[in-house]
Amino acid sequence: MSSRACPRLPWLPCLTLTLAVMACQRAPVDPAFQFSSDASSRTGLTAVADGVLLGNEAGTVLRLDREGRPVWRVSLGREVAVAPVEAAGGVIAGTVVGDVVCLTLEDGKERWRLGGEPPVLTPPVVDDAQRTVFLVAPDGAVRALATDSGQVRWKRPAPKAPSPAPAAPAPATAPDARPPPAPVMVEGVLVVALGASGLWAVDPETGATRWSLPVTDVVGLDSERGTVFVATRPGRVLALSVKDGSTRWEQSLADGVTGPPARALGALWVGAGPSSLVGLSTSEGREVARVALPSPLLGRVQVGLEDLLLVPTSGREGQLVALRAPGWTPAFTVRADTPLRTRPVVRGPSVFVLGLDGRVLAWRLRVPPPR
Repeated sequence: MSSRACPRLPWLPCLTLTLAVMACQRAPVDPAFQFSSDASSRTGLTAVADGVLLGNEAGTVLRLDREGRPVWRVSLGREVAVAPVEAAGGVIAGTVVGDVVCLTLEDGKERWRLGGEPPVLTPPVVDDAQRTVFLVAPDGAVRALATDSGQVRWKRPAPKAPSPAPAAPAPATAPDARPPPAPVMVEGVLVVALGASGLWAVDPETGATRWSLPVTDVVGLDSERGTVFVATRPGRVLALSVKDGSTRWEQSLADGVTGPPARALGALWVGAGPSSLVGLSTSEGREVARVALPSPLLGRVQVGLEDLLLVPTSGREGQLVALRAPGWTPAFTVRADTPLRTRPVVRGPSVFVLGLDGRVLAWRLRVPPPR
């Protein structure tokens, strides 16, 4: 088509109009703060009433308030590799050399300390009464400690992994070379994934086995009303009855799973290979959504405001993608310029993320007008 058939508008008025429209549009998010913990971190954030907790590779445990101001900072001397957990007015954290410490939530003062324990590479979990904290060792042993004193309530040795078939070739990477994922507490049952030893449900009071299943290479667990959701790296996603371990549904994702499952906005969300977000029906397991991401999802999604699904991505740019329910269309994307590999924390209109470089970044989400 000739230029005469398509008249050209004056570029300066068009550019002026475009800039004017852009200036009138409100940004979907406003930067709130950035705070550096002064070392890389892979712990993720733990939400507390007025802020967040985190640890870092330098061995520091930090509590920040909602505005990103440090409430206290405690050095444990060696790397803190997983998120601290809050329990009964205290903060329990562990190090990669096996120190387990309880600090007061208010001011970070030490309540009790255990040394010579197995490395803490799996996030601790606390029971509903906040009386007991459960720690999973790299070899699959489980310990139950009193949150007020650190006293051992019970210890459960690592179960024996099943012997491989004689003709089976050795895998390039053993499934239990990775630390076990965080266990979950569901209706009075502790469910633990123990690498090649499978999935175990134990009594949180005694450590006795309720049931076990040969489900291996588990990426993560989640739960809902008597159901345990399990995602495995090869792509199996299962919904199991917490009562007896029976299968309620099973789904297979051909490209494998990159991140742990998370319930949000009526669906179960998992990161799928190579860079997708998949939503499954929690009642049936059928696929209800699939969204392409700029880089893989290695952490969990979170809900922001009323209908936003916040998705942290692990690429170098560290993009936080917000999808709007129910169509899962992009609402906005913000960059952290550091990989995001853990779940965001939401407090009202504010969202906090932890970058791999140890920075905590926060944005205030713009509240949408009434529909």
